[in-house]
Amino acid sequence: MSPTRAPGDGPEQRPGAARPAETLKETSYGGAVVRPRADGHELLVIVPRGTRVVGLPKGGASPGETPEETAVREVREETGTNVSIREPLGEVSYWYRRHGRRIFKTVHFFLCDYLSGDTADHDHEVDEARWMPLEAATTQLSYPAERQLARLAQSKLAADR
Repeated sequence: MSPTRAPGDGPEQRPGAARPAETLKETSYGGAVVRPRADGHELLVIVPRGTRVVGLPKGGASPGETPEETAVREVREETGTNVSIREPLGEVSYWYRRHGRRIFKTVHFFLCDYLSGDTADHDHEVDEARWMPLEAATTQLSYPAERQLARLAQSKLAADR
């Protein structure tokens, strides 16, 4: 006798059949932190623990936080620096897998101004936080979408002159 199911219960699962992959959505917030230098600007980048990725600081919101508060907190935790939000910069979306689940993640980035702090004061999630010329970041960040954000920051900063 075959098992019965109520309408709307979804597809019947056969014993041993693989379950369909569950897709989850995540939202994070981060900062493209800049500071002036004699010949332009520098951008603050991180290398997450155990990787060779050069990227921008970002992370998930804590309960009750605004996107801006999340970005400022994540930058502080991952880079050891205090920043102020200048303006929204753009977003990056991508897929990844965690524990067999597909995750669609969107990260909203803000253009931020460096205020104070020391990059040596970053948290345990990061192997390194360092400054690099903004011009170099447009080619040296690991991910194309983040390189595009660096170009956008460059453009916005040039327009402010």
